[in-house]
Amino acid sequence: VVGQAAVPKAVPYRSGMTVLDVMIDVGGLTKFASGNAAKIVRRLPDGSGETIPVRLGDLMNGAIKYNVMMQPGDILIIPQSLL
Repeated sequence: VVGQAAVPKAVPYRSGMTVLDVMIDVGGLTKFASGNAAKIVRRLPDGSGETIPVRLGDLMNGAIKYNVMMQPGDILIIPQSLL
């Protein structure tokens, strides 16, 4: 987890892990986070990559439909708000 997490760090993957589990491990978002602009960068088996938008701000406010399954090697990027 990089960017505006309370404690940015590497989180060991666990089977069935979701982005909400990761957010609990890193202590949530900082007050400077642009949570709804977060993304997961995932490397695919063919070597290409994909970017998955994640609405962390909404998820942290109870919108569980934004909870995304994590995969080993995923990178969660939480940008800083421009405001």
